[in-house]
Amino acid sequence: MAETAFPDDLRAAQTRLHQATAELAELCERLPWSVEPTPGWPGTKPPHTGEVTGGREASPGWTQEEKQAVDRLRARCLELALGVNGHWFWGEVEAEKRAEARTELKQATRVAAATAAQDVAEAA
Repeated sequence: MAETAFPDDLRAAQTRLHQATAELAELCERLPWSVEPTPGWPGTKPPHTGEVTGGREASPGWTQEEKQAVDRLRARCLELALGVNGHWFWGEVEAEKRAEARTELKQATRVAAATAAQDVAEAA
């Protein structure tokens, strides 16, 4: 893939989008499996293995603060995605080369986002 000279503000916006998306995924991973309180159900115990499979523990649901945090992060991801996708730079790229250029931008900034997240974690 050719090295495209992306504008700094576009690179920064894509990096922030990667970070916000990762933050949202990490938050959702920690939350209970159901947004609303939901009873669990037992798993099944097949006779040939004797191991219980499937089933779920009851979910207490999400708190108002958790719902608001998810909503905030989703809105931020949407805002950033619209900013990246609507950036003036894409009008300068030939139509048949835009998909490749978008992929290149994502790959180039994903490394920067991961490095920045690692630096923050190490500093803490």
